[in-house]
Amino acid sequence: MVPLLIGITIISFGMMHLAPGEPSVVGNEFNPKVSSDDIERLRVYYGLDKSLYEQYWNWLKRLAILDFGNSFSADARPVLDKIIERLPVTLWISILAILLILVIAIPIGVASAVRQNSWFDRGMTLFVFIGFAIPSFWLGLLLMIWLGVNTNLLPVSGMHDYGWQQMGFIEQQLDLMKHLILPVFVSAIGGLAGMSRFMRSGMLDVIRADYVTTARSMGIAEHSIMYRLALKNALLPIITLLGLSIPGLIGGSVIVEQLFSLPGMGLLFYEAVLSRDYPLVMGITVIGAILTLLGNMLADLSYAWADPRIRHGGK
Repeated sequence: MVPLLIGITIISFGMMHLAPGEPSVVGNEFNPKVSSDDIERLRVYYGLDKSLYEQYWNWLKRLAILDFGNSFSADARPVLDKIIERLPVTLWISILAILLILVIAIPIGVASAVRQNSWFDRGMTLFVFIGFAIPSFWLGLLLMIWLGVNTNLLPVSGMHDYGWQQMGFIEQQLDLMKHLILPVFVSAIGGLAGMSRFMRSGMLDVIRADYVTTARSMGIAEHSIMYRLALKNALLPIITLLGLSIPGLIGGSVIVEQLFSLPGMGLLFYEAVLSRDYPLVMGITVIGAILTLLGNMLADLSYAWADPRIRHGGK
């Protein structure tokens, strides 16, 4: 994980510096009161006068002691403080989206495999194609207009209503849930479509296996075969997808949080890129990479739980 994380930081650092404009120039290029000497002083202040190698090496040394530096924005706050302040929103949306995907996609995939080529299977196939085809930002705008503007059923921006602090504890939680319904659904719809198809494909492969045929010949109930024997083995592709879906959810939070005005890490990343806030962009990239690598590690550990051959392969 450590060499992979270093490789991610090198690529991200290089790509960020390839983008046109610098923090010292962005916002000042059309200001007649800012001279070229002022811009040069800003470059020296930010350390941008050094070579790219020196900048990366200095940043990497600070990272080794968990010092992400200070933001280039006007407040000049520590990067880690700004990330910790926004990270819970992104994590909650991602975790709820994953849970929603699992709760809906696994039953749909199993039912489609058991009822292969039925009307239910064909209807779910149509649903999956629609889920793959609809862009998340367009779907979010449609839901905002329909459920928020026209019917006023759900809020369309922010995390809380006005007067949230005066509400009771239960009212606060209900208000928070109402604000998260649309962002979580929009974040989950793409993964929900793909996960259900993989679950269907995995179940079909397992159902045709010899040990399932043997279990049926022994008179074991079909329900036990499907949900005690076949389902666990069919979960292996889903575990893989879960590990790979974490970066997609974190990356997709940029669109969702921008669309619904949520104060999360995605919106912070978007603002940092526009202002060329290098320390903040790199800090968010590192945190996102760590979460992704931890997700992949959890997927590897889950393999051993789902497949005894992996647990006992070394023995």
